[in-house]
Amino acid sequence: MSRTGSTDDGDELLVRLGTLTAQARALAEVQRSRVELAIALQRGMLPRGLPVADGVRLAVRYSPAYQGLNVGGDWYDAFTMPDGRIGLSIGDVQGHNIEAAAFMGQVRVGLRALASVDSEPGELLARTNELLLSLSSDLFATCTFMRLDPVTRLLESARAGHLPCVWATADGRSGVTEDEGGPPLGILSKAAYPVTRYRLDTGGVFVMLTDGVVEGPSMHLDEGLDQVVRLAGIAAVARMDTDALAAAVIKQAQRVGHDDDAAVMVLGHDGPATAP
Repeated sequence: MSRTGSTDDGDELLVRLGTLTAQARALAEVQRSRVELAIALQRGMLPRGLPVADGVRLAVRYSPAYQGLNVGGDWYDAFTMPDGRIGLSIGDVQGHNIEAAAFMGQVRVGLRALASVDSEPGELLARTNELLLSLSSDLFATCTFMRLDPVTRLLESARAGHLPCVWATADGRSGVTEDEGGPPLGILSKAAYPVTRYRLDTGGVFVMLTDGVVEGPSMHLDEGLDQVVRLAGIAAVARMDTDALAAAVIKQAQRVGHDDDAAVMVLGHDGPATAP
């Protein structure tokens, strides 16, 4: 009995499988390249260094999303202003794609540029909001901006639809900031952003973060914030290094149940202060 027909069919099947395998490998390589490009874009828009000032301790941690092209627009920034005060910003752009990462860069650069003109946090967010509206983008961003005077330890804060910060003092007190905020940036024209003032105690810390650290399918926002409050309280009493606290907080992002990006910035002070 001849088996030529079945042999030809088998050879054809092998050829088709080989072709499909090659196509799948090519698509996987393209996808990998796109993911690497998106992550590189995202990382490239984050600051290369942190400002230095007597007594001020700053630490950051950033964890990008790696699921497909699920890169987001989380950012942090810290820079020295012309008057010697330190500007601190953290935020999250709506969406998880290359467009969100690029929009994040616009927000961060806009905040820095406008801070050289007016560094008052509420006015700075208002100006940035109008700038973003003028770009006619469909995206928006949440943000917290803080201005620290490293001499007096006066900390001024304004929020645009972003999460509150966590604070802790060396004497064992800790909690979540309850300052009034305004709407996210890029949504409502002529929005106002109230400013709340704090004093950064010696040995105390403020933790700025994005929702990828504290909220997800496996963790409610309140539970996540409570966990950070606990970590900050322990760190402040034990005089833990800010870098160690930032590492402990970002580790919590592994428990929230998703692959969102996450950012943490910890601010502390361990030097003497001069009364304003």
